[in-house]
Amino acid sequence: MDDPLKTLRRRFRAWRSESRLRREFRTYQEKFVLRGLSIPDETQVSRIIGERFPGLSPRAKGTLRTIAVYHHYNWENHSLLPSLQKFGPVRHYDWGARFDHSREESWHASVKKEMNRDLAERVRSWIDRDGADVIFTYLSGALVSPETLRALRDCGVPLVNLSLNDKENFVGKIRRGLAMGSRDICRCFDLCCTSTEDALAKYVVEGAVPLYLPEGANPDVHRPHDLAKTVDVSFIGQCYGNRRETIERLRQRGVAVEAYGHGWPAGPLSAEEMVRMYSRSRINLGFGGVMGHRETYCLKGRDFEIPMSGGLYLTEHHPELERVYAVGEEIVTYSGFDDLLEKIRRLLADPAEAERIRSRGYGRALRDHTWEMRFGKVFRLLGLLAE
Repeated sequence: MDDPLKTLRRRFRAWRSESRLRREFRTYQEKFVLRGLSIPDETQVSRIIGERFPGLSPRAKGTLRTIAVYHHYNWENHSLLPSLQKFGPVRHYDWGARFDHSREESWHASVKKEMNRDLAERVRSWIDRDGADVIFTYLSGALVSPETLRALRDCGVPLVNLSLNDKENFVGKIRRGLAMGSRDICRCFDLCCTSTEDALAKYVVEGAVPLYLPEGANPDVHRPHDLAKTVDVSFIGQCYGNRRETIERLRQRGVAVEAYGHGWPAGPLSAEEMVRMYSRSRINLGFGGVMGHRETYCLKGRDFEIPMSGGLYLTEHHPELERVYAVGEEIVTYSGFDDLLEKIRRLLADPAEAERIRSRGYGRALRDHTWEMRFGKVFRLLGLLAE
């Protein structure tokens, strides 16, 4: 059992974080309304980019030259890189081998500046030598400075960023007056792709051009395996928030749950083991909450990776899921512990219905939610990809 004082402190931090996010959301909504702003639709996005780059001409798929700037933590090279390569050759800048950003103090004191200088010089040299059609980045203010991004933008090709947690980290921590999230760098990009629907207004207030772009999955990696279903319920992800309590309560009610990831006794699984576990599990459990927050939800990578891997997906309900799946038909959602327990028992007792939902979810993910489809949409909006 957790120490009562630690539990109280955790709950206080969650309350404080929720209060901060609510204030941030209200502030941006007020500015958005008072300034009479609007979120650009896809036609308007294309027009804006076309006005910035009047000389762009669409290229055939397979010939698009991309410079990709991101660090491989654990999933990026399995999903982002091969999906970008479907459109043509990719030059990948990953600073991790030369510049260690795991030590926060030294990173912000000196290493970040060195990395940013190297990044700008490397990309410029690649473009001068080989040319490029687009620069794709997966960056935050903690990693890159506005000055570096302006230098990249001066290279004369569209600069596109991907951000996957603007629910919590649009602003994030403030260090030396700069936001460690997207706030202070977003206007430096030609297009900002965000998986957080309610962050679109924040981007517009800050003078950026946003595009709602949920996560996806790579079907070459996330694919079904012909394995016997030997696990009733599994969860793969970090142990934080209400996850430990929920899984312990399920076990107390007689549900056999296996949990893997940082913080769980069983530890993390490799990428291959994880995908195989999705196929071995009768039910794959999901949590939709943002780390450290009680009532804040966002789309997760597993929302797409589990169904595309052929797993039956049962996750916390929140409205954005309804934009990407037919809830109850392609995935199942729950609200609260009692609802979760009832749905687990019902699905385990009715394997035919579970199989129907699993099959429909797999078909939907494969049809609509690959990273290749996400990038294809972006490149077409930029005017870089022929139809």
